[in-house]
Amino acid sequence: MSRIAAPRLSRLLTGWAADGGGALPARLAAALADLAERGDVPAGTVLPSQRELAAVLGVSRSTVTAAYALLESDGRLESRRGSGSRLRGAGALDRHVGEGRLASFDTRTAAVDLSSGALPGLRVVTEAFGELGPADLAGPLRTDGYHPHGLPELREGIAAYYRAAGLPTRAEQILVTTGSQQAVWLIAQALVDPGDTVVVENPTYRGALEALRARGARIVPVGGDRPGAGRAGADVAALRALLGTSVRPRLVYLQPSVHNPTGRTLDSAARGAWTSVLADHGLTSVEDSSCAELTLSDGAPPGPLPSSDFTIGTFSKLFWGGLRIGWIRASAPAVARLAGLKKAVDLACPVLEQLVAVRLLARLPEARAERRAALRDGLATAEEVLRERAPGWEWDRPAGGPALWVRVPGADTESLAQQARRRGVAVVPGSAFSAVDGFRDRVRLPFAQGREVLEKALPVLLECARR
Repeated sequence: MSRIAAPRLSRLLTGWAADGGGALPARLAAALADLAERGDVPAGTVLPSQRELAAVLGVSRSTVTAAYALLESDGRLESRRGSGSRLRGAGALDRHVGEGRLASFDTRTAAVDLSSGALPGLRVVTEAFGELGPADLAGPLRTDGYHPHGLPELREGIAAYYRAAGLPTRAEQILVTTGSQQAVWLIAQALVDPGDTVVVENPTYRGALEALRARGARIVPVGGDRPGAGRAGADVAALRALLGTSVRPRLVYLQPSVHNPTGRTLDSAARGAWTSVLADHGLTSVEDSSCAELTLSDGAPPGPLPSSDFTIGTFSKLFWGGLRIGWIRASAPAVARLAGLKKAVDLACPVLEQLVAVRLLARLPEARAERRAALRDGLATAEEVLRERAPGWEWDRPAGGPALWVRVPGADTESLAQQARRRGVAVVPGSAFSAVDGFRDRVRLPFAQGREVLEKALPVLLECARR
């Protein structure tokens, strides 16, 4: 029988504590039954012990005991001495279920929502949409509108973006995707077989963890993270140590520039070390540069590592989360293979959004300046508020990105996040960014929404941390 870890179950249980009236145990029982009916927790899964689940949800043990009793009386839970409590439902034991790392996108009902680092749209996006006219649409409308690889002019524009960064690139090396999340999913589907080892940083982007686990990958995190640890060397050393064993990774997934969630960017020495280890061992690597354009430094972000076999980018981070246009840069044969896979689920990206993306590439310096100014202001405000209101919390100043990776000493942020949600504040705990549910003393704290939102959320988070 499979067992579900308490942190994973906690991630899947979103919104239950705020749904209408009724006693808390009844609402928890209903939420667990709903997970079983949807197959998010397969039938036959052994649930965490009452003590474990109570701790991670930030409720009393009696609440969980009562919820389990309600499920058992309804025939949805079978308890056996020495074997735990086994959930019954409609799911099949052998189907894949998600790990809940992206569950915060499902229920966006919190009064204060800090669950996403996505940014509001820039002024240039509004202007680019407004500038589209009949002349821009005349050519595309004469075709059937299906461009599985992407509009030719957009592919060439993205290729030129890489050439400007010093990386020779042709249009046929670009596949346009529906955001960077689809790009990660396509690469996982094309390159990873169930049981393959995939190396990731620790922590790393939660969407990549979800896509890789969905493929059945064995995810091995390397390195670690702590405030003041520096930006060079540790992760590479951990990878070299791993390669000294019998492990042979199928894939290495990296974020060298404006890492999500830490916001750090590798310095030149660390980038050189990563390049060397990847080349020395002939490892296939995926560089996710989705957040690279959110750098706080002036000028363009660093170019991709020369050793990257696949590079992922997106318009969603810099310009607007609602602009679902991303891409993959790879060899032309790899792009052709990925495009064939993409057609099975998504025949083509929206033409109008691609036309807007072409225009936005021409306004990249303007967009960088606008976004950078907003991020710098937001970061300065967040650090000021945190130093004043939460002097014991710890973080490193990020090189970019829309959030702080904050350590909350003495707190279990899984429990903190559950308690905060019941008080109307949504926040993502650190374990969502860890392949092994680590960093349970961390939260990702977005700052782009401004002082008012942060000052409204912080008293709740502080109270939940004290509890």
